[in-house]
Amino acid sequence: KRDIEKSYPRAAFVAKLRRFADAIENGERFSIQIAGERIVVPAKARFNIEHERSAEEEEIEFQIKWGKE
Repeated sequence: KRDIEKSYPRAAFVAKLRRFADAIENGERFSIQIAGERIVVPAKARFNIEHERSAEEEEIEFQIKWGKE
């Protein structure tokens, strides 16, 4: 089990989002390294957007989910 949250500088975050959007648009898998581990997101992954709100903050999560192959 793994649950990691990693922060990135704005430019690095934007670059990752652009690469990811291009992969989705082209129907390709996407590879990203997070906290030292290489993750491969298959082209058939599912996507959703989640919004959470509390008294102290709000959060938007872009979620990508897939099953074990």
